[in-house]
Amino acid sequence: VQLQASGGGLVQAGGSLRLTCAASGRTFSTNGMGWFRQAPGKEREFVAAISGGRITTYYADSVKGRFTISIINAKNAAYLQMNSLKPEDTAVYYCALPRGSVVGQKRKAPDEYEYWGQGTLVTVSS
Repeated sequence: VQLQASGGGLVQAGGSLRLTCAASGRTFSTNGMGWFRQAPGKEREFVAAISGGRITTYYADSVKGRFTISIINAKNAAYLQMNSLKPEDTAVYYCALPRGSVVGQKRKAPDEYEYWGQGTLVTVSS
């Protein structure tokens, strides 16, 4: 199983970016996926997650209303649309596949994820 995250870059505060995660070896449609981020000197933190049926989405309070997670099953690709970016959003962003069927708030726990992409750097300047 491989995950490839892309779409990061340098953007001014208030700008937008869309991250893409492409998967091979497993599909997002079965158990969904999640996005996490890690800023320098900080622990990896949950950003957003989506269930396999795209029925339920979860967001960290810090990004709620600004970020949108989605999956296109036909492309086996996941996206994180990030709007109204802030300097505190600066981090390496990782996409991840869960170990199996993860329910509810457990989707926010990094330990529930088995496969991780290599990360893509998002830098938001003030």
